Amino acid sequence: MSRTISLPPEARRVLISQNPKAGAKSGNLAVEQLAQALAAQELQVDVLSDIDEIAERADEYLQEGELRCVVAAGGDGTIALVANRTPEQAPLTVLPLGTENLLAKHLSIGCDPAEVCRTICQGEAERFDAGRAGERLFLLMVGCGFDADVVRRLHADRTGHIHHLSYAKPILDSICNYEYPELTLECTIETEQMTESRVETISARWAFVANLPRYAGGLQIAPGASGHDGLLDVCTFKEGSLWNGLRYLSGVLLGQHESWEDCVATRATRVRIDAAGEAPYQLDGDPGGMLPVDIEVLPERLTLLVPATNETH
Repeated sequence: MSRTISLPPEARRVLISQNPKAGAKSGNLAVEQLAQALAAQELQVDVLSDIDEIAERADEYLQEGELRCVVAAGGDGTIALVANRTPEQAPLTVLPLGTENLLAKHLSIGCDPAEVCRTICQGEAERFDAGRAGERLFLLMVGCGFDADVVRRLHADRTGHIHHLSYAKPILDSICNYEYPELTLECTIETEQMTESRVETISARWAFVANLPRYAGGLQIAPGASGHDGLLDVCTFKEGSLWNGLRYLSGVLLGQHESWEDCVATRATRVRIDAAGEAPYQLDGDPGGMLPVDIEVLPERLTLLVPATNETH
């Protein structure tokens, strides 16, 4: 079955969801340029920052057959918020204004408003898997342990735009205070024919559950993850401590970690993660809460507008 969806020609309304806190600068100019470029293509554009109003209008325009797409103008947290709040069938795309912009990089969408306009006008609507952790969707990954503790500390003190140096103090605080509690993962693994399943239990101190093969800093923690296979890629590391974290980082950078004995990688449709002590988890770079958490894949849950020539996703 084709993953590409044809949008009706009468779908001429575009909603731009603007996150005033995204990235290291506001991006107001980029949003304005995108809105002007779309208007020049005779599309009707609404620029909004209230997520409740965005959700309401997206539902209204979708039911009327007029919605071309909802644009998340911000970072990965912004597109995740939009995906969580808009109707399931609503096409989404991104004007990348965040710190990492991992989804945009995966879809080969640049930060030039003219390029995003071309994607909206000439691109393809394509179905992608999503993940769900608890009651929240995620597009990229779930991280449990040290990285989630850094994210939790960063957002607890956040007052404005985030840039890479914003992570320095939270990383230092986590180095000094995070205790690496033991994590227990129960992974539901399907047979190749998807007719039977088994549960594999993994003990670790670091855990990542990926829907797409993107992580901050360009790290390839789950390089085989795909948004089209109906599976989540699980990668765990057994030993806790800063020293082991640096060792695992070197393995990831060299692309060797999945062959190490204290790294366990598998693919699953559902994962439950619990901890022997207090441990947070993060979703697409935003705080998710504290463990335990139940995670599952939602095949073809998302509709994303991608460049017509995109071959990387």
